[in-house]
Amino acid sequence: MDLKWNGEPPVVHMEGITKRFGSILALDNVDFTVERNQVMALLGDNGAGKSTLIKILTGVHKPTSGRIFFEGKEVNIESPKQARDLGIETVYQDLALVDLMSITRNFFLGRELVKHIGPLHWLDMHRMDAATREVLTDIGITVRSPRERVGKLSGGERQSVAIGRAMYFGAKLLILDEPTSALSVAETRRVLDHILEVKEKGLSVIFITHNVYHVYEVADAYTILRHGKKVGTYQRGELGVNDIAALITGEREK
Repeated sequence: MDLKWNGEPPVVHMEGITKRFGSILALDNVDFTVERNQVMALLGDNGAGKSTLIKILTGVHKPTSGRIFFEGKEVNIESPKQARDLGIETVYQDLALVDLMSITRNFFLGRELVKHIGPLHWLDMHRMDAATREVLTDIGITVRSPRERVGKLSGGERQSVAIGRAMYFGAKLLILDEPTSALSVAETRRVLDHILEVKEKGLSVIFITHNVYHVYEVADAYTILRHGKKVGTYQRGELGVNDIAALITGEREK
């Protein structure tokens, strides 16, 4: 059953999400909404439930109860592949990049372009190299060769490859899991700029972090979790950095 929306539905709406792992209540009746063309920060301390909520949205976990709507239609997301087919792309903290493989091979990992002649088929490296270089150039990354090994890239460049890959494959919703973790100041600035560029291209973004300062200037709204419960959702300008930090830690309740 679909919900009735006033105007265009949000890209995703999670309603009453509860998740139990045995006797442990990881999420307790959480509502979470991301509007179209919005950067939504998902904030909380370690153990707040951020990762569990996102793993439910991306089909890694099934909710104990609750409903998920994507572009206004109720969906049951039962696998990461199904999430990707809907247009949900996730850049995890470990990036899921293979150091010994080239930038191109990482870019198309699991979705390689193939040439066919009769029963024969082989990788179309020329097309994949060209597409990789074009997308990375578009987001401001210059590489000597798309055949260069990913292991030689800096942390910020690796994040850019992962973000560019998500953009190329037509994501409608980009989920970034701690994208600025362990980056230098300059690399963090570059990744934050990429997030704004992604938004300009019409995508919605979920920015998961426990670092308030890294999201304060790019997020349109903030949803804060604490101990598996939703504290609230706040729009840009409603709260200062110290207020957000106090809500995360529990020094302030609402």
